Amino acid sequence: MSKIKNSNRFSEPVKIIIAGGGTGGHIFPAIAIANAIKQIEPGAEILFVGAKGKMEMEKVPQAGYRIKGIDIAGFNRSSLIKNIGLPFKLIKSFFQVRKIINAFKPIAVIGVGGYSTFPVLRFAQSKGIKTFIHESNSFAGKSNILLGKKATMIFVASDGMEKFFPKEKIVVTGNPVRKSIAESNIEKSTATQFFGLDERKKTLFVVGGSLGAKSINDVIADHLSDIENLNIQLIWQTGKNNSEAYITKAKAYKNIWASEFIKEMEMAYTAADVVVSRSGAMSVTELCVSDKAVVFVPFPHAAEHHQTSNAKALVDKNAALMIKDEDAPAKLFSVVTDLLFDEAKQEALRQNIRLLTISNADEIIAKEIALSISPKGRGKGEVK
Repeated sequence: MSKIKNSNRFSEPVKIIIAGGGTGGHIFPAIAIANAIKQIEPGAEILFVGAKGKMEMEKVPQAGYRIKGIDIAGFNRSSLIKNIGLPFKLIKSFFQVRKIINAFKPIAVIGVGGYSTFPVLRFAQSKGIKTFIHESNSFAGKSNILLGKKATMIFVASDGMEKFFPKEKIVVTGNPVRKSIAESNIEKSTATQFFGLDERKKTLFVVGGSLGAKSINDVIADHLSDIENLNIQLIWQTGKNNSEAYITKAKAYKNIWASEFIKEMEMAYTAADVVVSRSGAMSVTELCVSDKAVVFVPFPHAAEHHQTSNAKALVDKNAALMIKDEDAPAKLFSVVTDLLFDEAKQEALRQNIRLLTISNADEIIAKEIALSISPKGRGKGEVK
């Protein structure tokens, strides 16, 4: 991928705030966008705003960027009593945001999703600052729909988002992907050796996000001996919840590599013949870029059922398979193993998922933002 040349449009330092986080699905795309902006405008000052106590407070500084934390939390759907303090946190966050924006004086604010996006973009819009939204899912969140009415531009992952946002503000860009995945050229033999596995065996990769997916993990845990008997091997990211029990159980098998978290995801994707995954927006995007045969098990309690919408968008194009979370105990293992031994089906899924790949979304978004905030200005659609 070619480096974007410095545009030299700005006589003064460009100050941009990027708001959002909560999960890797928001943080890693945000960092990718920041890096792409720095390629265009090396002198740009970028400040992140995130939720205190969330993973962005650790991951963003590791990527070399400053971050300010605000006291904000999302609506808890599992326990209504835990939402009692939410209005007070929201009010407090607006005061914190006002202080941050007034001190930093950004020329633009970008929202990537997560708790901190709404108060930061809402305040920026009230001050007349240009705001940009990246909606990673195929079903837009309510906060982004509200913010979209006054946004300068809205970047979306797929077609058909006119039902959520003003058509004239939409730019279809795809989702930004970490360079380590988008530009990976690792050999499968290298990847399988990284996990201490045998490149000649069929390999299953199971991932349920940073916290884990109980329904998926329980199915895998119940079939570890079957995996051994079928002479296949497993790379298993258990996630944080109950990880010790899962990993301890996996240690009895030489054909299974298990860990709470995998930093080198490009290795796991390369090694895998078939992947089992939740269907968060970034997981879907990474699997498209990695050209994998995948079985999605959408998280059933995701806001607006966006994970089901994300998975269904691929299933309808014969680019993936999907099992409902409630059906996982009865169906998941048989569907996955059938796919592992059906190379023709794998190839058909790979061919179709390959067509949905956009690997340079970060560059597209950065170019659009730079041209929109440039003193020279331009009409939408001039970037080729």
